[in-house]
Amino acid sequence: MGAPAKSALVVSAHPGDFVWRAGGAIALHVMRGYRVKIVCLAFGERGESQWAWKKAGVSMDEVKAQRKEEAEKAASMLGAEIEFFDAGDYPLRLTQTMLDRMVDIYREVRPSFVLTHAIEDPYNGDHPEASRFAQEARVIAQAAGHKPDPERSYSAPPVFLFEPHQPEQCNFRPNVILNIDQAWETKRRTFEILAAQKHLWEYYTRVALNRGMQGGRNSGRAMTYGEAYQRVFPAVVEELS
Repeated sequence: MGAPAKSALVVSAHPGDFVWRAGGAIALHVMRGYRVKIVCLAFGERGESQWAWKKAGVSMDEVKAQRKEEAEKAASMLGAEIEFFDAGDYPLRLTQTMLDRMVDIYREVRPSFVLTHAIEDPYNGDHPEASRFAQEARVIAQAAGHKPDPERSYSAPPVFLFEPHQPEQCNFRPNVILNIDQAWETKRRTFEILAAQKHLWEYYTRVALNRGMQGGRNSGRAMTYGEAYQRVFPAVVEELS
């Protein structure tokens, strides 16, 4: 029997979030043989669909359908699976049933790592709520008494918070920069699927270039594009180097 495939879990409030902030990490790890599952908590139908609402007479159901289609295409281009919770946005309202399902996903996917939102974001309450939800489910998934199963073992994975839109206002302190040069073209093509947020395409290209420059300076290795993350829990190592 070969070793089980590695996996990763991404918990995203809205469809664009996993593309702008973690698209490089998703595509890169898929290239390296990981199974990547995205949980998209809301379609971003109210607050993340500025261009969609410019069409006269458009309905809520039409906007949700557009964003769902975009998210499915984006996940497919990145090579990931996607599951939607349809929790609504602005505000995001998550239920006990959704929490139970999230716990089940942790135990099914058994992720090697988790990517989710920053813990603070004064501009968008959906984002810290998604982060809180992702981390609460991670803890519950460890509880032996939650849906007891003596045959199932589970250890909680490390959590990395992806970069918020305005990091300085969110107390975001990146301590990991991921080199996404190998995956950049895939991530950039995925931007173009998100027609409802065209105004962010070039913005997040600049963010990737800035983080790539910082990554190169910190590592001493050639690097053009990067993604920044903040690790929540300590790394446990055998030596410092």
